[in-house]
Amino acid sequence: MNTTKRTFKGASARWLLVLTVVVVSAALLSASTGSGKLVSHNTPGYVSTAKSLGASDPSETIEVSIWLNPHNRSQLDALAQQLYDRSSPNYRHWLTSKDIAHRFMPTAAEAKTVRGFFEAHNLRVVRVGPNNFFVRASGTIGDVEKAFHVQLNNYQVLGNVIRANDRDPYVEGAAGSLVAAVSGLDSGKYEHPMMQRSLPVKSGNVVAAATVSPADIFSNVCFPGTETDVLSNNNDGSLPIGTYHGNILNLQNLASNGCAYTPPMIQTAYNLTGLYSEGYTGSGQTIGIIDWCGSSTIQSDANAFSAQYGLPLLNSANFAITYTPTASACIAADQVEINIDVEWAHAIAPGANINLIVPPSASFQDVDQAEYTAVTTGLANVISGSYGSVESFTPASVLATENSISEIAAASGISTNFSSGDTGDYSVYGIPPTVNAPADSPWATAVGGVSLALNPDNSIAWQAGWGNNQTLLSEEGFVSDPPSEEAFGFVGGAGGGPSNCAFQDVDGNCLAGFPKPAYQKKDVPGKYRQLPDVGWVADPYTGVAILITVPGSVPAQVWQVWGGTSVACPMFSGLWAIANQEAMAGGGSALGLAAEYLYTMPAGTITDVVPVKSKNNVKGTVQDSSGTTAYSANDILGGFSPAKFVSALWDYAWLEETTLVISFGTDCTTGPSYGFITDCTQKSSLHTKKGWDNVTGVGTPIGQAFADSFYGK
Repeated sequence: MNTTKRTFKGASARWLLVLTVVVVSAALLSASTGSGKLVSHNTPGYVSTAKSLGASDPSETIEVSIWLNPHNRSQLDALAQQLYDRSSPNYRHWLTSKDIAHRFMPTAAEAKTVRGFFEAHNLRVVRVGPNNFFVRASGTIGDVEKAFHVQLNNYQVLGNVIRANDRDPYVEGAAGSLVAAVSGLDSGKYEHPMMQRSLPVKSGNVVAAATVSPADIFSNVCFPGTETDVLSNNNDGSLPIGTYHGNILNLQNLASNGCAYTPPMIQTAYNLTGLYSEGYTGSGQTIGIIDWCGSSTIQSDANAFSAQYGLPLLNSANFAITYTPTASACIAADQVEINIDVEWAHAIAPGANINLIVPPSASFQDVDQAEYTAVTTGLANVISGSYGSVESFTPASVLATENSISEIAAASGISTNFSSGDTGDYSVYGIPPTVNAPADSPWATAVGGVSLALNPDNSIAWQAGWGNNQTLLSEEGFVSDPPSEEAFGFVGGAGGGPSNCAFQDVDGNCLAGFPKPAYQKKDVPGKYRQLPDVGWVADPYTGVAILITVPGSVPAQVWQVWGGTSVACPMFSGLWAIANQEAMAGGGSALGLAAEYLYTMPAGTITDVVPVKSKNNVKGTVQDSSGTTAYSANDILGGFSPAKFVSALWDYAWLEETTLVISFGTDCTTGPSYGFITDCTQKSSLHTKKGWDNVTGVGTPIGQAFADSFYGK
């Protein structure tokens, strides 16, 4: 077996990473391959360790794509840097799609060569991408295996069955030298990072508050005070008896919807109303929201939501749905992510156009091609992507493709904004800490999350880096003794930390992350790209309201409460559209990549989110046959003791005599697993601090000051 040295250049910095690549033995290839290319780093890392469930059905039809190498890549990398360098004559002289095609993209002749490769292997070409960047073909798994000299197996991965190639593909003949990556061999896909709070039931129906005034739907106060709860077995005074005192959490119950934030509340809290009074609402900008499948009711839902809160209605002049490449086969009502993204991008930037860009599925192949199409065909000038995948479980070739698309967007004056994830550093899954892709790209803006507490006048009482832990104090009249026995631990929190798996060896093992971009050099630790860049509302316990059609409900449109960085991302994308409007209104140009500016914002434009504590954190005692034992707020969380956090009692309405404690500012994911929840008994890798941190980035924007700072720039 031979070895060779192969050099890779990071797209966001001039540096070299030398990897040792094992070349596939000639015995694995047919005698007829001749000249060709092994497409390295195209195998998911889990293939070497996950349980194989056997070969995929060779008669199944799938689609695969070859992404072609761009031309003059080093020149593109250098020019992209210059476009954000104030000292360069190229500063913000954005490239047009025609410029990019002429200078950097593959030629029609090269695409024809790749087409010939597919056709020679009984694979039918179904699409050639814009500017010849990819060629996509359809065929049976058996024919795909023969064409690329791989075997496709099914693997058990984190409770899912995923198809993947067992080795890196080989492309024979003249097409080989043109190949950057092959997608579609594996069935890996993105997921939406979102978390729900369900609504209570009244008279047998889910509460549907569209017929009452906004003030009657949700409270803006999630932490209304303190209370003392006395809990006993069977609620009859028998031992053990738990007595707890502390903050209370105002969530929905059988009498009230509890707290959730609506557009007027958020607009006031983050000083967006001042922008609107100045005439800055995102007018003239288009937010491209990428969500797969599609919703059959999104426009009617969003318009009922808008009517409720005095927002402009969506119509053919300000709203479009673009299916790419064709109409989806999974269009349905109740597509929650689409409602979150459309309603909350619109709530923040009510004057912006929205283009809902819909790929047919969540596969890496479909979504990446939809994003690339949006970038190169002018569908939007701000891209919002509330989705992601685990970086260390994503093939390095997919990560490189994502990075290339975001780089092309940045060079075109477009910001691609992505959620940082809702599972902390992913060690909840029993894997080494890692981050969310494609938010990991140095050419993308990663949006993290916060918990938000408002005062009655909608001013901000406090913000904490989003991270919740949960302890069950009593369930249906049975008291936990001690409470730490039912410390369920981590239930959700913003993703963050360093990219560490953008470069992988031939077995998919992590070697290095994306390099730290220039905009993070000064104040951000480590040598790799760090996530996130900025934060906004994400905690489902302090979540936002959406209106959505749920088939079978009476009435059909119902209110729900959601959180996750899936909320934070479209919110920030809306504000970035307004910032673009301000820049151009003053005679400047489009701003491009948001992350490039966030680390040098003027004072008073960003709120630094730091650790927060409460003097009324939940503490208490349990009296049993052996006596009375006192438990501190830290004890109740199972011994996890960050320096500062907030905790509150939640009287859970759907089980009688059931009370929990929820903590805030505890983005912990390190510790033994409890199903998909983690017992946080060790130090977390994610925490807020003064300045940039790996939960909230630089902090949350102060709307008017933030956008006004870009006027005329």
